[in-house]
Amino acid sequence: MFVLVGIIVSILISAISFFVFPKKRSLGQHIYNFMGNAFLIPLFSIAVWKYLFGYEHFLSADGYHTTEFIGFFFLALLVGMLLLGIQFFCHKNQSAQSDNIEPKYHPIGHKAGFILLTFLGLLCIFMTIWGKSEFSELTVDQLLINIFLPASGANTADFVKAFEGPLFHTIFSTTILYLLTFSIRGKLTATHKNIFTKNFSILLAVAIFIGGLSYGIYRYSLFDLAKAYFEESTIIDDHYIDPQDVEFQFPEKKRNLIHIYLESMENSYMSKDLGGFMDKNLIPELTQLAAEGYSFSHDSQNFGGPQAAVGTTWSVASMVNMSTGLPMKAPTERNAYGSKGNFLPGAYSLGEILAEQGYEQTLMFGADADFGGLTYYFESHGDFKIMDYKYAKESGLIPPDYAVWWGYEDDKLFEFAKDEITRLSHTGKPFNFVMETADTHRPDGYLSKYAPTPYENQYANVIAYSSSEVYKFVRWIQEQPFYENTTVVITGDHLSMETKFFEFYQFDKDYHRSHYNVILNPDPSVETSDRNILFNRQYANFDFFPTILSSMGVKFEGNRLGIGTDLFSGAKTLFEEYGFEEANSELEKKSVFYNQHILK
Repeated sequence: MFVLVGIIVSILISAISFFVFPKKRSLGQHIYNFMGNAFLIPLFSIAVWKYLFGYEHFLSADGYHTTEFIGFFFLALLVGMLLLGIQFFCHKNQSAQSDNIEPKYHPIGHKAGFILLTFLGLLCIFMTIWGKSEFSELTVDQLLINIFLPASGANTADFVKAFEGPLFHTIFSTTILYLLTFSIRGKLTATHKNIFTKNFSILLAVAIFIGGLSYGIYRYSLFDLAKAYFEESTIIDDHYIDPQDVEFQFPEKKRNLIHIYLESMENSYMSKDLGGFMDKNLIPELTQLAAEGYSFSHDSQNFGGPQAAVGTTWSVASMVNMSTGLPMKAPTERNAYGSKGNFLPGAYSLGEILAEQGYEQTLMFGADADFGGLTYYFESHGDFKIMDYKYAKESGLIPPDYAVWWGYEDDKLFEFAKDEITRLSHTGKPFNFVMETADTHRPDGYLSKYAPTPYENQYANVIAYSSSEVYKFVRWIQEQPFYENTTVVITGDHLSMETKFFEFYQFDKDYHRSHYNVILNPDPSVETSDRNILFNRQYANFDFFPTILSSMGVKFEGNRLGIGTDLFSGAKTLFEEYGFEEANSELEKKSVFYNQHILK
């Protein structure tokens, strides 16, 4: 909206310019002048609006009043008049010296090179600063994999913030440097202009490009990416147990499974006496559930969770890890994630095992399951019924034009989930219901209109409300007649990327963050009085795959599936066998086995 106001002012200024320079400029020069105004006036006006007056947003009219648009109009008009005055002054000086002017030299190639290199270098700098600020836990493998995954269904808020933030900073800074550099050139003699253009300006651009690229590489540890392409490891093929080669013995009465993935839900939200980092426990309800069930911890006595291993630190990866026993590794030979029927085709998942056993299976999101390729994954690995945002609109659960947060909010998700679980329980078949919440996603979370706000920080309020709503949902499940034969798994999907929250509460960088986990009502065969198996565990998301099957009373030879270890068995996990640092370093490296047999 502000851009449109700036362009309107540009038209007005260009019209004035037409009469100020009626005889001195050709039609082509006036068109060129308008194009310059249409770029510079909105750019400089928005820059003043952002940097001087503190207005962050300019792409949307939401939250702004008419008076603010009027104020921006006059600001743009002032900027336009200043630019017009500069043009007039330069034009007057040029006319006075026209008899002594050397033939013009137009270094179009050099200017284009300067703009391109400067833009890319500054973009690396600003995007790195923004990325580290907005996504502190973003890893190289996640970044690389998501380049190839479908982006449809994504929350557009991040794209808007990227444009209004780092991209705008880059465009504005590049423009300033361009104007300063080539205005300096304009002050030089004709003899030195050529030298300046070919040397200093390009050297400056190259320095900015190399500096920006180096900064991004350093901050994101991109040199580690070389391991994925040039260093090989056999840790996966040495320890991989193909579930297709394993004989599974299900109990005579097969247990139902409900797996609730909680977006960005961490144990760090608990109070310090429980292993968290907060002075006051933000998630007392989830803490209560964890105490009632089996929660595996890295700590010796407090609540904790899995290590943030390679290929496990975002939502899609988390679901893949916990259902295949594998990390989600970057494709180093070909893309094997971004098309139908071609999402880890060599993996054999929990969904496929249960499908062969006659389970009815449903996946439910309040977002679009196409995002990140989850539709591809769950359709090809278990033939799930997918009830996502698109499904909700098509089936009339929500109006066709309904759009909140990533699609629809968790308040609706829990109600829809109750209906679907009830339906599944009446099919006469065992069922597997998988769902994921979204309200606790960054940035700031989605605060329900029903949520109390006892905390100063919005994200803290969102977390607290989510805890209470999950608790109510689980208590509803426990009241249902099918619960006696149902195992409930609740896991945070990954560490939160809401950096502002951790800055607000001044988290200690040395504090070990972990995401939440609990298994409720496992099969009686896994009940054990040895609670020591719950503590001092070094494990990863992929260890949940055999652990979940074990919690359902499923027997299988050995303790490992994929590269995951059944935590109930007490057997050493991969990280306990090798140590986290060594094992994770090996997982970072290229796996020929993974490329040829899992990504095939």
